[in-house]
Amino acid sequence: MKVSIVKYNAGNTHSVVLALSRLGIDALVTDDILELQSSDKVIFPGVGEASSAMRFLQEKKLDEALKNLTQPVLGICLGMQLMCKHSEEGNTKTFGIFDNEVKRFSSANDKVPHVGWNNIILNKSSVYQGISSNDYFYFVHSFYAETSNETTANCEYAGEKFSASLQKNNFYGVQFHPEKSSEQGALLLKNFIEL
Repeated sequence: MKVSIVKYNAGNTHSVVLALSRLGIDALVTDDILELQSSDKVIFPGVGEASSAMRFLQEKKLDEALKNLTQPVLGICLGMQLMCKHSEEGNTKTFGIFDNEVKRFSSANDKVPHVGWNNIILNKSSVYQGISSNDYFYFVHSFYAETSNETTANCEYAGEKFSASLQKNNFYGVQFHPEKSSEQGALLLKNFIEL
């Protein structure tokens, strides 16, 4: 099985490579469109800023290539946010795969960014097999995707209920970092690889 991780102007690919390696999976980190198209699974991670990440993806024509993939694709953190329709971060038009707006947390009552372990409330998704509602995952983010019909798990922080994960057709997204979420995160990655 060929698993590729999208290489673009946003960090965190190394952590994902290590997490997959612990599952016995050798992943290719690439920005080559043909490599991504020929992969069985594609992971689109990201830690960074939406507008500069989108500019890089557009320059490399990766935005259109990723939107048109037909195999399972998993967006992580910024990767998931870029799969939504618009982000307040830099007033950025994003992929539009998910019909969600990405908004900034208000810092009125809680510290922003949201950093640390938080429980999720499951709705539905095959990537959560063996994972229970109220299990904890590791988050690091200042922006969040609103909830919608595509929300497969939600979470609450700073008085906002937001999408902890999304799914539409072959596209999956998680706001948390499964590669940093201990056993539950490893199980989610394993479930995704086995889809």
